[in-house]
Amino acid sequence: MDRAAGLAKDALVWDNVWPLEPWAGNDWDKLPVLAAAGWNLISLTIAGDDQNLGQAFARVAAAHKRILSDPSLVLVEKADDVLAAKAAGKLAVTLHFEGTNCFERDLSVIEPFFRLGVRHTLLAFNVSNSAGGGCAEASDGGLTKWGRSLIAEMERVGMMLDLSHVGLRTSLEAMEAATRPVLFTHSNAASVQPHYRNLTDLQIKACAATGGLVGISGSSDYLGDLNASTEALFRHVDHVVRLVGIDHVGLGLDLVFDAEAVTNFARSRADEWPQARDPNWPGFRYAQPAQLVDLVALMLERGYGDEDVRKFLGGNYLRLARTFWR
Repeated sequence: MDRAAGLAKDALVWDNVWPLEPWAGNDWDKLPVLAAAGWNLISLTIAGDDQNLGQAFARVAAAHKRILSDPSLVLVEKADDVLAAKAAGKLAVTLHFEGTNCFERDLSVIEPFFRLGVRHTLLAFNVSNSAGGGCAEASDGGLTKWGRSLIAEMERVGMMLDLSHVGLRTSLEAMEAATRPVLFTHSNAASVQPHYRNLTDLQIKACAATGGLVGISGSSDYLGDLNASTEALFRHVDHVVRLVGIDHVGLGLDLVFDAEAVTNFARSRADEWPQARDPNWPGFRYAQPAQLVDLVALMLERGYGDEDVRKFLGGNYLRLARTFWR
């Protein structure tokens, strides 16, 4: 365990999804908790399909101001800012959107959002929008013409495309349209746990073919383990590695501190969360920060080398970021 703890501390730890939602226990005061647990970069979910353009801008502006006023945080502009923040003992922060409704079909707003710190964006969130289909829909109509234009503009400015929560057909068509690596920042393997939010092997292979990566979620639903155990996390990591290699997997724990609040939220929006219609659904649980070292220890125990672990914890994200953020 000492080896695992030392490796986790020395390596770059990059988690590309953390919902900034005070109602779910995820407020600014939790960032020091993540930093103390070894996180070096966290990407904050700021807005998405539930917000319009004005609301999204207000949220981004408030987060931008908060980060710049906190000496313990660094707002990332270039990829190497992440390493500089780690060396200085600070937490690097990026912003992202969960869905593209907040762009209001206006391509001209993408670059300003990027300049304010928005570094990746989900195409859609569970249900369909103007860009394409969501994974919770009974029918996925595929990537729209607007969605294709959106992807092209995101690639031009350096904003990464995230296909978590996106429908199967739409995700495959988006990866065909993309000319740069794409992400599934918090999506697990359907071969390990069948779930509408998890990825088929075809999607995982297509993602790797773009040069992208799959971030493993710590949500109990997607893990297939009510306790969100470290062993369950490892099974999904290991499946992706065996399928496409260590260069195409990373962290996207999507950690929520108040799981009950998120469970109640899902029950109130069963169109987005079909499992919530089941009265016996146990709700969400989430892997916790302390499990990071346990996961590293398990990877080492199962034959992964130090360099493999470093790639998984953050090296793979850094490699991709260097191709986007210059």
